[in-house]
Amino acid sequence: MHDLQVERFYKGRPEGPIKTFPLRGIKDTPPYLHDGRLPTLHDTVEFFNLILELKLTKQEKEDLVAYLLAL
Repeated sequence: MHDLQVERFYKGRPEGPIKTFPLRGIKDTPPYLHDGRLPTLHDTVEFFNLILELKLTKQEKEDLVAYLLAL
């Protein structure tokens, strides 16, 4: 079996600050995801609800979208 030495790609701690995308104004930057496959925030919330198996209620999803739209 070939040893890929995957440990060379793993770092236990980041060397510096982690850069995250700001959510302010997210409503003005569609489409969403890295490949632009989701045209609305509603679609994005539903996508992650399904993928992450969050089991959010309809009201929770609506509240989350409303929050994102308010940023």
